[in-house]
Amino acid sequence: MSMHDRWTRLLAILGEQGALDVAEAAQQLGVSTATVRRDLDELARQQLLTRTRGGAVLSGVSYDLPLRYKTARQTDEKHHIAQAAARLLPPGSVVGLNGGTTTTAVAHELAVRPDLAEHGDGVALTVVTNAVNIANELAVRSYIKTVVTGGVVRPNSFELTGPMATAILHEISLDYAVLGVNAVEPKNGAAAHDEGEAGVNRALAERAEQVIVVADSTKLGRRAFAQVCPTESISTLITDKNAPDEIVEQFTARGVDVICA
Repeated sequence: MSMHDRWTRLLAILGEQGALDVAEAAQQLGVSTATVRRDLDELARQQLLTRTRGGAVLSGVSYDLPLRYKTARQTDEKHHIAQAAARLLPPGSVVGLNGGTTTTAVAHELAVRPDLAEHGDGVALTVVTNAVNIANELAVRSYIKTVVTGGVVRPNSFELTGPMATAILHEISLDYAVLGVNAVEPKNGAAAHDEGEAGVNRALAERAEQVIVVADSTKLGRRAFAQVCPTESISTLITDKNAPDEIVEQFTARGVDVICA
C-alpha cells in the first residue's frame, strides 16, 4: 500500500469514526504501528487531524478534506457516474462545471470523448468552470472552449469563490450545469459544506437550462450546511447502483430523472 493510499484510508477511517487508535489502524491497513504513527504525525503537520497519545481525532477541517485526499473514495462509482454525465452533454452546448472529484472525472470524460475531438467545426463544447484543476485539464483541448471564473481559490477543492466568481456567471447563459455536491436529499435538494462554494454553485444552477447533479450513493439522503439548489431545480440526478430504492423513488416523485450508473 502506497503512502498516499495509507493517508487516504486513515483519513477515511477517522472521518467515519471520529477517532483513531494506532494499533487498530495498523491492523486494518496491514502495516506496522510505527508506520501509522509516522503517517499520523505528517497528517497532523498538514493540520488534517489532531494527534492524541494513542492515535488521532478529528480536527477542524476533517469534515471537508482536500480534494487530493478524496480522490480514492468511491472511485469506480464516480467513474461510471462521470461517463453517464458526459454522454448527456451534446456537442455545441455550453456546460457549467463546479469543482470536486466527480465533476473532475466528468471533465476528463469530456476531454477524451472521440466525437468532440473529431468535431470539424472548431469548438465542439464550451465549458465554464470555477475549478482551476478542471480548467487545467481542459485548456489543452483545442476543441473545448474553456471559460474560467475569477475569485479566490479554496485549497480544499481548487474552486474559485467570492464575488468575482459569481460576477461573470450573471453575464452568461448555460445549457447545462453539472454540479458535484456534498449532500442531496429529496426534501431539501443539493447542498455543500462551504457557503462560498454553495454560492457559486447556486449561480451556476440559476444560469442553466438544465441542472445535472452528480453524487455517489453515500451522499444521498444527507444534508449539508449551505443549500445549492432546491430539488425542484434539479433536472437529473446521476448516482450509482448502490442508491437506496426508497430515496430514488422519492426523487422521482418530485420530478427528478434519476440515473443509476
